[in-house]
Amino acid sequence: MNKEIIINTIGDETRIAITEDGLLTEYFVEQAASQRSVGDIYLGRVAKVIPGIKAAFIDVGHKQDAFLHFSDIDPKIEELNALIGDEDTDVDIDEEDEENNHEKLPAQSQSNYQRSIQNLPKIEKGKEIIVQVTKEPVGNKGFRVTTRITLPGRFLVLLPFDNKIGVSKKIHDPRKRKRLRRIVRSIVPEGFGVIVRTVAANEDEETIKEELNRLLETWKEIEQTIKNEKAPALIYKDASTTSSVIRDLFNYDVSKIVVDSKKIYKQLRDYLHQVHPELEDRIELYKGKEPIFDVFGIEPQLRIAMSRKVPLPSGGHIVIDQTEAMTVIDVNTGKYAASMNQELNSLKIDLEAAREICRQVRLRDIGGIIIIDFIDLEEEKNKKKVFDELKKEFRKDRAKVSILPMTEFGLVQITRQRVRKSIFQRTRDVCPTCGGTGILISKESLLKDIEHWLRRFKLGKFLPKVTLKINPFLENEILKGLIPRYIRWRIKYRVRLKVELDVSLKVDEFRFYDPDTGKDITTEY
Repeated sequence: MNKEIIINTIGDETRIAITEDGLLTEYFVEQAASQRSVGDIYLGRVAKVIPGIKAAFIDVGHKQDAFLHFSDIDPKIEELNALIGDEDTDVDIDEEDEENNHEKLPAQSQSNYQRSIQNLPKIEKGKEIIVQVTKEPVGNKGFRVTTRITLPGRFLVLLPFDNKIGVSKKIHDPRKRKRLRRIVRSIVPEGFGVIVRTVAANEDEETIKEELNRLLETWKEIEQTIKNEKAPALIYKDASTTSSVIRDLFNYDVSKIVVDSKKIYKQLRDYLHQVHPELEDRIELYKGKEPIFDVFGIEPQLRIAMSRKVPLPSGGHIVIDQTEAMTVIDVNTGKYAASMNQELNSLKIDLEAAREICRQVRLRDIGGIIIIDFIDLEEEKNKKKVFDELKKEFRKDRAKVSILPMTEFGLVQITRQRVRKSIFQRTRDVCPTCGGTGILISKESLLKDIEHWLRRFKLGKFLPKVTLKINPFLENEILKGLIPRYIRWRIKYRVRLKVELDVSLKVDEFRFYDPDTGKDITTEY
């Protein structure tokens, strides 16, 4: 598999595309006005505690308070709070090895998740607390945070106040795991834990030690900042999107990085010269005149990723609809009928759809509940083939994914970890008129609503006056014609009606005003 990272910079916007054999699989956008927040550390203040939902809301200085679930509270929080003078609390917790990547935090056992409030460290309103962002704000929800502080480097993740030594499960060779664990145990200071990341599998002791020292120096700076700041305050800003992508994803599997910005090119070269000099020559500066995303075929794939309908190689297609609670994906055969055997036709389309759905979910960064309606299959072995294909493709995904087998109705249920806004939420605004439904009230229904209002308004009055304001959307239906509709309303309801156009109104909105006082009387009738 040929894996490439393409970086495009336009003004204050940086776009990062990751391709596998030419197919776009992941996409990131970073703007100066909306920088990445996952991994940032805050000195916050507990705004409120709600035992009923086992959560606290933390004031971190943003418009919306951050959400801290009790399962995200580290039992060793007393050691963190000692930096800001909080009380001690002693709680035990089981330790386990796992890759501790910011994109995958937090990972909790079911028993920890169900711990009662009585067994947790004391979280009280008004108390200062150190938290780290694990999920970006989505919609009207603020950050999701944890008290399990981690500092990620390229080869290691530092765990302050944690004695855990872990090795990435993606390092399968037991000899390498044993070697890395031995190296780390010999150099990590008391009171700290470390997770060895996948990319460190073949690194020597000196390289690992240098990285650990850098992370320890960073933590010392954070400790000093905590002592000097007052809540709420940002005390540590994690790497930018570009830097984090290079730190977390650039390894020997990536054949090259192509970037069209001299500034970013130099930054990446300098960074790799320090941590991975043997990969320096894989960075290329693009000097062509044609836009870099056009040269590498990224733009056409992005347009498809922004659309509702995605074509499949054999002529079928999938339709992706996102709601507030879940994403629904429908698989359709289109005109595909290569065989007289309907089961084989359906299986071929379903397998193609499984591969494309996995790619689109990663590319669009869709999180939460995903329901896929595959084409119905009769044979259980074919249903299993589709299920196995989904599992195989989702192994490429860095987010945590759970997949249930296909039901008798051809439905597959998936949950995928949500860390940040999806590509739609990052690049699209909800329509202010339809609220994202894509549906507007018909003109005829609007006209009937106006007429019903006039009928109620006229009751018991003699030639009353009223002003109707409408969006130009209704101009033809009300103001135009041989006998305009508003004239007919005047005659029918014996109302002195005046109609005005108002572009500030939504297309499906109308307002009635008292012409003498200017008062809005729409809701009175």
